[in-house]
Amino acid sequence: MDLRLAPVIVAIIGLFASVLTPTHAAAAVQSEVIEYEHGGTTFRGEIFWDDARSGKRPGVLVVHEWWGCNDYAKRRAEQLAELGYVAFACDMYGGGTVVDTVEAARPMAMALYNDRALLRARATAGLQQLAGFRFVDPERLAAIGYCFGGTVCLELARSGADLAAIGVFHGGLSTPMPAEPGAIKGEVLVLNGAEDPAVPVAERSAFMEEMRNAKAIWTFVEFGGAIHSFSNPEAARRATAVSDYNERADRQSWGMLRELLARRLGAPGARGS
Repeated sequence: MDLRLAPVIVAIIGLFASVLTPTHAAAAVQSEVIEYEHGGTTFRGEIFWDDARSGKRPGVLVVHEWWGCNDYAKRRAEQLAELGYVAFACDMYGGGTVVDTVEAARPMAMALYNDRALLRARATAGLQQLAGFRFVDPERLAAIGYCFGGTVCLELARSGADLAAIGVFHGGLSTPMPAEPGAIKGEVLVLNGAEDPAVPVAERSAFMEEMRNAKAIWTFVEFGGAIHSFSNPEAARRATAVSDYNERADRQSWGMLRELLARRLGAPGARGS
């Protein structure tokens, strides 16, 4: 090779490299553990966001099943971050407690089911952590929950929390503190297994009547053939007559949630800058 051409060749290679290399490397979803205090108890949740996006973004609170703030709740929060939201998998028990047996989960969940004021206060504490996070637009918030977490999100809505959308996956619907007219500010989407024995028909009917009396904006969807915990693939491991995974209901319910969030929260921040 003629050595006099070497600088030209190097310059050409450099030009192609600059064209082919993106200005911003593709960024993975980031997460951060957040510890916060409420009522003398320390809670431990995890927040997720896409750091390739710019500006303030809508925030989504993710409330766990009665097992605690486990990997499933965090995976859902991560999925929401991939869509452009900031999602906070909050902790309702304290200390980031996670259990794997009904015997361990029941007393922790029932303590909150039986004290709705405390349940609402802990959920509000989690929502405040989300709203105050550095990448979140506090004017655009939503909450979603699974089973026990679905009940928590409904109680938040009933309390008058500033939520644009509430997504409830196979959650308990009854309450000793029904919503007052006008209390529910956001749109409620309930996604229920049509064959779920954990949510009796009478409970479903009472919930719908509550929503009517509260003059809420609400949608109630039932998936034929689905029972409790239909959205969680882990439910297949514990499959019982009450709970099991249903791939179709999982896929369709997630699509409905995505539509609700996009419509009520608006587009997240642009990727890149």
